[in-house]
Amino acid sequence: MKLLKGKLFAISLIVALVVAAIPLGAASAAAPAEDAAEAQASQTIHVVQPGETLFKISVRYGVPMADIITVNGIVNPERIYAGQHLIIPTPGSTPAAAQPAVRHVVQRGEYLSQIAVKYGVPMSSILQANRIANPSLLYVGQTLVIPGASSSQQPVSQPAAQPASQPATSSTYVIQPGDTLYKIAVRHGTSVAALMQANGIADMNRIYWGQTLVIPGSTSTSAPAPSSSAPPAPTSTGKLILVDLSEQRTYAYENGVLVREFVVSTGLPAYPTVTGTFSIYVKYRSTRMTGPGYDLPNVPYTMYFYQGYGLHGTYWHNNFGTPMSHGCVNMRTPDAEWLFNWAPVGTTVQVVP
Repeated sequence: MKLLKGKLFAISLIVALVVAAIPLGAASAAAPAEDAAEAQASQTIHVVQPGETLFKISVRYGVPMADIITVNGIVNPERIYAGQHLIIPTPGSTPAAAQPAVRHVVQRGEYLSQIAVKYGVPMSSILQANRIANPSLLYVGQTLVIPGASSSQQPVSQPAAQPASQPATSSTYVIQPGDTLYKIAVRHGTSVAALMQANGIADMNRIYWGQTLVIPGSTSTSAPAPSSSAPPAPTSTGKLILVDLSEQRTYAYENGVLVREFVVSTGLPAYPTVTGTFSIYVKYRSTRMTGPGYDLPNVPYTMYFYQGYGLHGTYWHNNFGTPMSHGCVNMRTPDAEWLFNWAPVGTTVQVVP
């Protein structure tokens, strides 16, 4: 009887030890799982459904829309699509708001590989951050986001011809009919997220005509100095606009003196810009343009010089320096506005290959 009791006690002791060991093992195994779950919680993935907007998604998760735009690197928030996967950060976890992204303005003669080496960043990261499909299609004046570079990092070399930089300041803009936050951001060289944060906008679709917006990080808009490499004036009297297709630049001359020059986008190979000497025959402060594959309302500061060929402002792309159009001369809207106010009907327009 004593022997049986001794065996039962030994068995009970072993079982107790095994049971006591189980929570210890489970706890050690659960720790990484909890860490993974915590990491997963900070990056919830949302699949966009038909009819959803970024504003609706932001309200659903209680996250500012600007944070969703920043975390997902969305360039045009008006273009999200059903089935798209979006990262939904936890409120206050978005690191981009703490430190602005480093930006680089492409200089003449630079290549993407050179820029990557300057900042010590893989070229693939720059391609992805800026949604660049063809790295060969960079253009002078293009602004690139440099991911992974801190604001204290500077390129190895700076172009010698650059004027002294001016401190960034905030300017204001009054919303016009047909404006969207995306168009305004492109026009002023900023981002939708930055505009929303600077103006406390929760829903980017709820802006109105006449509303005054703060444009963060803008710099002086004084006229750029004419380039020393500009072609000589074709005439020494009156006003003349020269469009150089090979350089993707437009020059404004008055009495033989170059007064302004602009980076532009002319016709694609399938839709070449007409060459020759013409004159502006009609001007529209805003007009609708239609053609094969496009229907563009409220095209600003349009000046036609031959049939349907004209110079005008552009809100649908920012790829100036590269042929992009169906034959017209695409200009940045502020540049087109200046030229529109400077050149009267009858001004000569000369387009050279």
